[in-house]
Amino acid sequence: MSNDPANPRVFLVGAGPGSPGLLTVRGAEVLGRADLVLYDQLVPERLLDLAPPGSERLCVRDLPGQHPDKYPHIHQKLISAASAGKTVVRLKGGDPLIFGRGGEEAEALRAAGLAYEIVPGVSAAIAAGAYLELPLTHRLYASAVAFVTGHELPNKPGNKLDWKALAAFPGTLAIYMGIARLPVLVSELLKYGKPPDTPAGIVERASVGEQRSVFATLATIEDARRHAGLEAPGLILIGDAVAHRAPNPWFEGRPLFGRRVLVTRPAHQAAGMVRKLEHLGAVVARMPVVEIRDPADTAPMDLALAQIPAGAWDWLVFTSANGVHALLRRLDTIGRDLRDLGRVKLAAIGPKTADALREYRLRADLVPATTFSSEGLLEALRPHVKGTRVLLARANRGRELLRDALAALATVEQVTVYDQVDTIDPDAAVLDALRRGEIRYVTLPSSNIARGVLGGFDETIRGRVERGEIQLVAISPETGNAVRELGLPVAAEATTFTEDGLIQAVVDLARRDATHPSH
Repeated sequence: MSNDPANPRVFLVGAGPGSPGLLTVRGAEVLGRADLVLYDQLVPERLLDLAPPGSERLCVRDLPGQHPDKYPHIHQKLISAASAGKTVVRLKGGDPLIFGRGGEEAEALRAAGLAYEIVPGVSAAIAAGAYLELPLTHRLYASAVAFVTGHELPNKPGNKLDWKALAAFPGTLAIYMGIARLPVLVSELLKYGKPPDTPAGIVERASVGEQRSVFATLATIEDARRHAGLEAPGLILIGDAVAHRAPNPWFEGRPLFGRRVLVTRPAHQAAGMVRKLEHLGAVVARMPVVEIRDPADTAPMDLALAQIPAGAWDWLVFTSANGVHALLRRLDTIGRDLRDLGRVKLAAIGPKTADALREYRLRADLVPATTFSSEGLLEALRPHVKGTRVLLARANRGRELLRDALAALATVEQVTVYDQVDTIDPDAAVLDALRRGEIRYVTLPSSNIARGVLGGFDETIRGRVERGEIQLVAISPETGNAVRELGLPVAAEATTFTEDGLIQAVVDLARRDATHPSH
């Protein structure tokens, strides 16, 4: 059992209101060494990617009992795991100590003699103010803000909320967990003299692309909420400062705000693209359909690596960042290092592959200037490889264009440095979302991934694609052609064949949709 305050085993961490980017640096640090992450249902699951790959992740909804009965089980799980020597992160929505029961969990840990640390988080009211450009305090209109619960325990000991005092409060009321009781809350405030025309608003899912809000007066806010269809969880804001929100908040002006985008890259490569899309306001779903694994047979790669120091190859050509990482990991695994590459020249299919080489302090001798595809790499190599010996490091499957075309100029051998294995789950929840038409854009970052994605589409999804309700976005004409060969239309192809180019193609489609909603 750990009771050393300098080395706590348990961390009560505020995950923020929804946007993964609002997690604090300290929160990310402790997640990075967690053995167990016990997380709330509304915590963005992308934050779990920060935990070590072998860590246990458990959502509190999977603990026994109904909502009020889960808390003893949460306490017991924290105590038993920490007592067994595990580092435990209790990942909580918002801030642990603002309507998050963090105080009760800390009390249970103290009673058990366990040291802990509390890592604060961005609370929903703070996020709502920032993402709606709504000043919770203002020199002219509000000199205070009150955090209020809209769901008070009926048998709560001690003082209960004083609605008369709240009605007279000279600032902004931020009411949490109150949507289900909104008519009662409004009635109490009006009864104690809060003016009916007091500005009021409700925000649902603050800080993420699903953010929605409605504004009215205190007397009409419930009608406005029903008309807008806003539901819990949400935050109620009441006070004169609410009227001084920006008409077009910065976040809602992002080009992909509210747009639902599917990322299909392998899990270990998806995080950067997901972050960029979320920064643009998108609601992102993930469905990795290909897993990158070591080759089933590493002997051919080992033989090729053994021949490089002897000068067997003049050029080593990489067609993906995965190839770079796989080959150089293998070099390390067999007890060798970069010196074995000697004077072999390195070619990369595009900037991302060149960046992967730079991670190992290697600089590509050749990268196509504009066209980052097999065709572009072929044209870039042609003037340099005549009469040379070329080793292609690639996946276990893909087009043979590069090998076949270079064979007319050089001695060419290709070696499998990683395997691509289809992993699409026919029962994946993402496929259900596609069937319901809840995802607008499907990004396809390679031909192999496109074939894997489309292979999981049933007639319902294909029908939505054919009618333009779901739009397929390809990273290149090569990938677009793979889609068309499978009988489906391509809504857009990137003009720059990179991740950023693919994202820009989605942005361009979204702008077209905004201008011509019928498309």
